[in-house]
Amino acid sequence: MMMMLRSLSRPLERCLGVRAGGDALMWHADLKPHASGDFSIAVVQANNCLEDQSQVLASPFATYVGVYDGHGGPEASRFVNKHLFPFLHKFATEQGGLSADVIKKAFNATEEEFLRLVKRSLPVRPQIASVGSCCLVGAISNDVLYVANLGDSRAVLGRKASGDKENTVVAERLSTDHNVGVEEVRKEVEELHPDDSHIVVYTHGVWRIKGIIQVSRSIGDVYLKKPEFYRDPIFQQFGNPVPLKRPVITAEPSILIRKLKPQDQFLIFASDGLWEQLSDEAAVNIVFKNPRAGIAKRLVRAALQEVAKKREMRYSDIKKIEKGIRRHFHDDITVIVIYLDKHRGSSRNKRTKQNAMGCTMAPVDIYSFNADGGDEDLLQTIT
Repeated sequence: MMMMLRSLSRPLERCLGVRAGGDALMWHADLKPHASGDFSIAVVQANNCLEDQSQVLASPFATYVGVYDGHGGPEASRFVNKHLFPFLHKFATEQGGLSADVIKKAFNATEEEFLRLVKRSLPVRPQIASVGSCCLVGAISNDVLYVANLGDSRAVLGRKASGDKENTVVAERLSTDHNVGVEEVRKEVEELHPDDSHIVVYTHGVWRIKGIIQVSRSIGDVYLKKPEFYRDPIFQQFGNPVPLKRPVITAEPSILIRKLKPQDQFLIFASDGLWEQLSDEAAVNIVFKNPRAGIAKRLVRAALQEVAKKREMRYSDIKKIEKGIRRHFHDDITVIVIYLDKHRGSSRNKRTKQNAMGCTMAPVDIYSFNADGGDEDLLQTIT
């Protein structure tokens, strides 16, 4: 496991996924093994540059999942995709295992490293100060599940119902949506800024912090966290700086730790592009009622069918829309389904453990299907 995590400090090969037939903007890996069962991953691109990034790291002893939904550009989500897991490894090694403290330190170190990148890049790429990413991470080790997140990507558990409803499945949300569209989150932000009556503004049918951003926690978005940036003349030339007395969003993750139970069947990790179209219950029922192979792709297609229905279009028409223009119809969508089989019999689990080795990463850009080129561009900025 440690050797695998250490390898994340070097460029990684993405898994041998495939483009989905008929949709040049979709990519998927139908079914692969991890320590506790199988997993499936699928991504569809809507933005001109794919802003969602994702990865699954599987070893015989643990499984790590990351979904990073960028905004303002792809730089922050790509950065998180390269740096967060190595930081998790570093702090877990130093402290003798995974814990809430280890996860918080890894998130904070990723945030600080991205801030350093922004400061170095500002003279040539001032817009990087306004780039950010939601960050959803799951880890399974020794039958314990850790879920940490910033922003509004979401993790949902599918578990068997108890009593007379054993052939049904219940959806249990494991993460917190840090989005000011949620009343509790809106109140939380307002209470942190009692002297600012316009800290959250309702504009164009959506609640936004300072009329700009919906999420209250993220990696990046430096211009909303560091008051000195709005005074920087370089950044002032780029756009409309926001006068700040204090940070208006944070990088403090919400963390859930849960002992896995025999009735726990599977986990769905997805960017908000999925949850804008499907409820937790609808997604869980799709997974429960359908074959495993290609299940993540099935969820993405179910979301796109909802998009088509709302627009009174056919799904086949949605698939023909080009990247960039397609963003007017739906967001980038990333889905990872993790099946939990460890408690269901030793023979299957032993075979799974033997095969569970490797890191699966979606391409940096589905349209170009060339992860290396995108990474090199970012690495040139970092160095």
